[in-house]
Amino acid sequence: MFRQQVLSFIPSCSYLFQYEKRNMSRYNIYSLLDWIYGGVDPKFEGNGGPECAAFLQPKQRLGESAVIVLLSLLEIGLALRKINLSKELRYAEKEAEKAKEDSLGKNLLLVALCLTFGVEVGFKFATKTVIYLLNPCHVVTMVQIFLLACPPCKIAMIVFRLQVHMLNGALLALLFPVVNTRLLPFEMEVYYIQHIMLYLVPIYLFRKGGIYKPEPAGDFWWALLATGILFFYHFTFLQALGLVTEVNLNNMLCPAVSDPFYGPWYRVWATGHQTLLTMSHGKLLALLFYTAVPNYKYMLDLVRLRTKKID
Repeated sequence: MFRQQVLSFIPSCSYLFQYEKRNMSRYNIYSLLDWIYGGVDPKFEGNGGPECAAFLQPKQRLGESAVIVLLSLLEIGLALRKINLSKELRYAEKEAEKAKEDSLGKNLLLVALCLTFGVEVGFKFATKTVIYLLNPCHVVTMVQIFLLACPPCKIAMIVFRLQVHMLNGALLALLFPVVNTRLLPFEMEVYYIQHIMLYLVPIYLFRKGGIYKPEPAGDFWWALLATGILFFYHFTFLQALGLVTEVNLNNMLCPAVSDPFYGPWYRVWATGHQTLLTMSHGKLLALLFYTAVPNYKYMLDLVRLRTKKID
């Protein structure tokens, strides 16, 4: 609908979307758009379509977007002012100099993540839903591939600290899975494998230490920065693209079928509970790791000591 309205103002480009002429060229705009979101079926609830795009009244959508975008910009600005970036970068530079060469474990994890994401990308091309690769969990997967491939450096430290606080989507995907559109063989299994691997990467990097150490437990400015970036990304880019294509990108147009806050105010509820989750989730992940590892080592030493006594 939107595409036709735009092309009515650009007559010179309208031939690219005419059915009788699109077969003349293998790679025209129509075929490209078909690959991107032509397979999104609005018959599946929460997938997209005109009804999903009209779920919220325009005034409500505009008002919510304006307030949340403003808040996200304030969060980003405040966090950048509070983070002592020069100090953090000096620390990263020192740790990068101490860093050893890439281990076998890191390379194996990189290969496993690339294979998993490659299969997921293949599913998206096969189902003509490539647009879903813009959802945050896929973006974070690409960020983690960068972290595993990139040698320790200043940029890697900044990216690592931000992505630790962007894993709330992986938790929600595992707790409230939306798999009603995954119909291909092993498509559902890859969904779970990918989201579990989103946790394996930061846990492995925590173990390596160096620049992959989280900020102090009482420092919430990195978490606030990640929160602002996530909300800004959702309410500007994802929402605008979703309205143009009528594709429900990360539930910016209408709520998911498994959303416990299903209703006209689901985005307001999401703003509240996702802010709390983003601010606390990364901290809890680091806390669990740094408390579990010493206990694990203690148990191993205890078992070894008992086996020696038995011998």
